[in-house]
Amino acid sequence: MQFKSLKIRILLWFGSLAFVVLSLFAFSFNYFLNQSIDNNIKSKLQLLAHKRDKKIPNVEVLTLHNGTIEDSTALFSLKNYKKYLNQKENFFIITHTGDDDYIDALYIDEQGVKTTLILRKNIDNRIENFQDVLLFLIPILLLAFIFLASKMIDKILLPINKLINATKDISITKFTQEIELPKDEDEIKELVLSFNAMIKRLQNGVERLDRFNTDVSHELKTPLTVIQGEIEIALRKLRTPQKYEQSLKTIQKQSKQIELIVKQLLLLTKYSKENIKESFEKCSVDTLLMQVIDKFQLQFQEKNLKLHIEKIEPINMQANPILIESIFVNLIDNAIKYTSKNRNIYISLYQDSKIYFSIKDEGIGISKEHLSKITERFYRADSSRNKKIEGFGLGLSIVKNSVLMHDGNLEIESDKENGTTVKVVF
Repeated sequence: MQFKSLKIRILLWFGSLAFVVLSLFAFSFNYFLNQSIDNNIKSKLQLLAHKRDKKIPNVEVLTLHNGTIEDSTALFSLKNYKKYLNQKENFFIITHTGDDDYIDALYIDEQGVKTTLILRKNIDNRIENFQDVLLFLIPILLLAFIFLASKMIDKILLPINKLINATKDISITKFTQEIELPKDEDEIKELVLSFNAMIKRLQNGVERLDRFNTDVSHELKTPLTVIQGEIEIALRKLRTPQKYEQSLKTIQKQSKQIELIVKQLLLLTKYSKENIKESFEKCSVDTLLMQVIDKFQLQFQEKNLKLHIEKIEPINMQANPILIESIFVNLIDNAIKYTSKNRNIYISLYQDSKIYFSIKDEGIGISKEHLSKITERFYRADSSRNKKIEGFGLGLSIVKNSVLMHDGNLEIESDKENGTTVKVVF
């Protein structure tokens, strides 16, 4: 039979162990008590054998010489004494038939050809009654222990039962349930703390998933609408090959936008504080930066922007290379997009007590009312969200998230029409 209840299993284990311990105690106590009584009686009979005093009540003495009775008390009542002679033992307990309250004790003292038998009659043996009481107490004590153990287990399992009830109330839409912390600093409190931390992680995970779904549906709506419109126009009537080519180019452009949006959103939701450390490896930060700069050479040339590399030091750190690269990509991309032609962009990477990366542009800048919000997802400083400057408002959100994943700080300083300086500190 299998018992599903943890409490019942513990009680069965405890009850079995308690029964074994109590039984061993009763057996040991009975054994050592009898040994003590027997040794005490034996010692007294030994003393009597040396004194050879025949006038002690309930004591009978028989003296043999070469097996023949030499002397005895008036009545030596043990008729079958010969069966105790020539045995290894010299002390015997003789029970009374039909009467357990009294026993006799026989001690044999051999000295050469002379043998003395000392018989102590009617020794009180009512200690057996105590032994019977002890045996009767074992089941009572066992039940008492089990009852106390049950109460203790109920107290111990109370937080676990609360934990069970809390898990039953948890659903995808309900993550607010937390267990009240026990007062005692023990394993149960650690379990409750771990459970509450797990609830928060699940809540954050579900919130990220909900936010991802909301963001995707929000940002994909526009390109999907454009694609659907182009297809409907193309199918409405026959058109020239040039018109079909134009529609396909529009669809291709919107498809690439969808791909980029999904890629950026996945980058935002892929990593968390709990799993980011697993992806860390030794990164050459300066090498990553130079590789990203090389990728933007064409954009620099198209706008005739002059890049000033003020300082780039060789720096290695334990980090996620994908996120570090995304920081450089988004910040350089923003600097290029929001800086007018024939202007300057300044970049530096160096290490002091910490690692510093900064990028300064001479672009359009950000007004103070927008500065605190620009790292929010899909937020763009132009309220109309026009498409003159391409983007989805995800770049700085990705940067901020990536910096925080590395326990860094993101600092942004900007004035309208006076450019922007972004500093990342690790």
